[in-house]
Amino acid sequence: MSDRNAANDTWAPTAAGVLRLPSGRLVRGRGLKRPLPDGPRPSFALYLLGEEPPAVEWESRWVRWPDFRLPSDRTAAAEALREAWERAGTERVEVACGGGYGRTGTALACLAVLDGVPGPEAVAYVREHYARRAVETPWQRRFVRRFQPA
Repeated sequence: MSDRNAANDTWAPTAAGVLRLPSGRLVRGRGLKRPLPDGPRPSFALYLLGEEPPAVEWESRWVRWPDFRLPSDRTAAAEALREAWERAGTERVEVACGGGYGRTGTALACLAVLDGVPGPEAVAYVREHYARRAVETPWQRRFVRRFQPA
């Protein structure tokens, strides 16, 4: 697969925070406590926060997910993750929490599962290709292992 997906409206593969999934889909992870990176804006963002995020100029979806915990509504989180994975095929999708490691890493690992990485291997995949510190707690690791792609 080429560096760009079909619509040519995805992230540059070498941009900061961009994770390349095995299918070639590109998703940017980031911490909202840091400034928005230079370059193109997301087309769609999935925000994983305990409180509703501030409004942004692009389309976004919020999943209530307190820091160091798991999503408050796991069904809604799974739906939002599936939407993010699908949209990443043709759009610039960003996944973000406060710091960009725990909740963001957990969500990126779930996207890797949706992309075909076995659940028990998804955390290692994200730590290798996104950030060493991704997926911070034992219950976040368990959540990824048990995440179902269907």
